[in-house]
Amino acid sequence: MTDARTELVGAGYDAIGERFLEWRDRIVGDPRRWWADQLSSRLPDGARVLELGCGSGVPDTRELAARFRVTGVDVSREQIRRARAAVPEADFVVADVTRLELEPASYDAVVSFYVFNHVPRELLAPLLASIRTWLVPGGLLLTAFGTSDNPGWTGEWLGAPAFFSSFPPETNSRLVDEAGFERLLDEVVHFEEPDGPATFQWVLARR
Repeated sequence: MTDARTELVGAGYDAIGERFLEWRDRIVGDPRRWWADQLSSRLPDGARVLELGCGSGVPDTRELAARFRVTGVDVSREQIRRARAAVPEADFVVADVTRLELEPASYDAVVSFYVFNHVPRELLAPLLASIRTWLVPGGLLLTAFGTSDNPGWTGEWLGAPAFFSSFPPETNSRLVDEAGFERLLDEVVHFEEPDGPATFQWVLARR
């Protein structure tokens, strides 16, 4: 059974659709392209990449799919509908990433752009453990963590219900280590969202 907080996130992204794309386009200094390049530069063409929280598939999934065999996962049915139309060469699954069951060693990389701050923070450790099993030995994880000490916030965001949760950076780093990953890059990055300043911790790690 899907966690009620995750269902809330899915319903929210079902509702905000185009509003979210417009909001995202107004972000200033988003570092995701640089971090995605750090991942891509370490992978061969045709690598199997799992994207958790793929949203509507643009621009991230589309850019990944230009070189890699991509599977996108999102809890929002509306976002997956948009992604399938935008990136027909990729595969997509509607699922709660914290309850996803995949074959061991089935991916060369797992990437998640700004999704872990929607995951109830007590589920981050088991999710990281699962990700490690999905990766081949030497496989890569790229993700951005929230950085506030937030046990869980539920409210309205972009006119729809939302849930956010996060740990401070030192806890995020420890969880990555305890899951059995080697951190290659670990950096707290500041930039401007339309709502104001934003801070995320980007981590590139190897199994």
